[in-house]
Amino acid sequence: MLTKKDKELIAAATDAISQRYRNDWQEVGAAMRTRDGRIVTGVNIDAYIGRNAICAEAIAIGRAITETGDHGIESIVAVRHPKPGEPGKIAVVSPCGTCRELIHDYDAKAKVIVPDNGSAPKVVTIGELLPNKYRRGNE
Repeated sequence: MLTKKDKELIAAATDAISQRYRNDWQEVGAAMRTRDGRIVTGVNIDAYIGRNAICAEAIAIGRAITETGDHGIESIVAVRHPKPGEPGKIAVVSPCGTCRELIHDYDAKAKVIVPDNGSAPKVVTIGELLPNKYRRGNE
C-alpha cells in the first residue's frame, strides 16, 4: 500500500515529465526522496544514438549529489508519459537494469516504487529488484 510520501513522489515525477515532455526526446520523469528529506526530480535525456541516452533516475541522482552532496536514497520512482495518440496516461514504470545497478550503488537500502501487474504501484527494495548485484573483487 502506498503511503502519502510515496504518492507525493509519484506526483513530483508526474509533474516533472508533464512540464518537460517532448515526443521522442523526454518521456520519462523520476523523483527521489533523499535520506535528508529532499525531493529531487529529473527527466530522461534521449539521443539519436541510444547508448548516449541518460535515464531520468540517473539525472535525479546526479542533481541530488550536485546540489547538496550524497545523502542517500530513501525512495525513488520513474513514470512514463505516453506518446501522442498512444492510449493510457502517465504511469509508474520499473527502472531499467542500468538504473537498478546505479540506485543500488548509491544506496543499497533504497526503496523503489514499481508497477504491480495492473493494480496500484507497490514499494520494493532495490535488493528485491537486483537480487544478485555485481560486486568488484571481494566486496
